[in-house]
Amino acid sequence: MEYNLTINLLIFIVSLTVLIKGSDWFVDAAERLGLAFGINSFILGVTVIAMGTSLPELASSIAAVNSGDSEIVIGNVVGSNITNILLVLGIVAILGKVVPLEYNIMDVDMPLLIGSAIFIYFAIDDLIFSQFEALIFLAALVGFMINSVKSNQFEEENKTKLRKLDFLLLALGGVLVYLGSRYTVMGLQGLSNNLGIGSGVLAFTLLALGTSLPEVVVSVTAARKGKAGMAIGNVLGSNIFNSYAVMGIPGLFADLVIPANTNTFAVPFMMAVTLLFALICFSGRVNRYEGVVLILLYVFFIYKMSIQLV
Repeated sequence: MEYNLTINLLIFIVSLTVLIKGSDWFVDAAERLGLAFGINSFILGVTVIAMGTSLPELASSIAAVNSGDSEIVIGNVVGSNITNILLVLGIVAILGKVVPLEYNIMDVDMPLLIGSAIFIYFAIDDLIFSQFEALIFLAALVGFMINSVKSNQFEEENKTKLRKLDFLLLALGGVLVYLGSRYTVMGLQGLSNNLGIGSGVLAFTLLALGTSLPEVVVSVTAARKGKAGMAIGNVLGSNIFNSYAVMGIPGLFADLVIPANTNTFAVPFMMAVTLLFALICFSGRVNRYEGVVLILLYVFFIYKMSIQLV
């Protein structure tokens, strides 16, 4: 069913409000549960929260495969990864002035993220992402999760009492984040139809932006509450989860068809952005000026994709 511009705008505003409230509950509950179990905020962000905020990407990609539109998957993954680094990290850095990195991500996490970008480039070189390649991606995801859990530095001195209410708020917040992001995407799709935006742009830009809204809201909320480690961990973990799970799980259902022009700009740009993320992290912090550069690069990406895909 198609709606007019006013109704789509209303859907977008209401669902975005639900998304913001749900993410607020999710971050608060996740922090309290993390403290109760002695888990530091970065590990929490790079695992539980990263997977939770990546659910829209996964759900929309599985739906795309089931509907016979598997070309959407690569646009969703690549566009979301670029959005997470440039837009999400950029906004967090600008709002926070200086965002310290509270955890060493250069040993395993960052190389695994860079490896995922390189792997995607070569895996889709033949314009098909096979089920065998999907299994390799999922194996890499399992390795990342195991390493993250093992490397956690327990914070016994900050442990708090475990509350059942926090489990309820975490689940409820996650549901609201998922539903809010889903209907936000629906509103964005409706608006794009009302405004005459092409479907090619939608996959790499509007759909990617819509499914990345949980990362935007959760990371900004975490940064404003002084949980910088959770915000950075969410960006890193979401990108790793997007690359390995959002490509891997739908790839188990069927081979994914890749649009012919994907490797000419979008994927190489994602690789470059990922390397830039790594270079920024060498300093152990992300400052406001770097945040401005990231936002400008995001604007450039949207401009280039609009030219290529309209």
